[in-house]
Amino acid sequence: MSAFGLISAPYQAAVSVVLLVVLAGGSAALAWRIQDWRYAGQLEEQARLHHETLNQLTLVAQTQRQAEQDRRLSLEQQLSTSEKKHYRVLSDVQRDQDRLRDRLATADLRLSVLLDAGDVAPDRAVPGTSGPGGVDHGAVRARLDPAHARRIIAITDAGDRGLIALQACQAYVRALAH
Repeated sequence: MSAFGLISAPYQAAVSVVLLVVLAGGSAALAWRIQDWRYAGQLEEQARLHHETLNQLTLVAQTQRQAEQDRRLSLEQQLSTSEKKHYRVLSDVQRDQDRLRDRLATADLRLSVLLDAGDVAPDRAVPGTSGPGGVDHGAVRARLDPAHARRIIAITDAGDRGLIALQACQAYVRALAH
């Protein structure tokens, strides 16, 4: 007689159901445990790959940041050099303009202009011979009033400063564009 035969008939159905439930539950628990092992391995692999990817992205970001800092430092150095150069040029021009103004103020230098020979009255012209530093050979010249000469020098000074500032701005834009 089997173990199942020892159980009375009304309980045999209940025992069969319990055995089937235990067998199904055990199979499910075993399958669950196997799936847990399998998925745990897959999750570990996925976590490792994710960690490697994050490390690579971090390295790339650091490399890019360092390259950007190097470019910025290079640009700052270029701009500093350009600024020093333009400041030196501006200082030289200002010094030359100051000397020219001083020479005009002390009457050490007189500005003159070339005149059209047909427009000049003979008794008002400055002698046509040029001085030792002149380049005009025999042209008719007229002296400018010192006040007008100072205004002309001030205008050329402002123009020189404007040109130097424009060159500095152009150099700045060129440096930024590269």
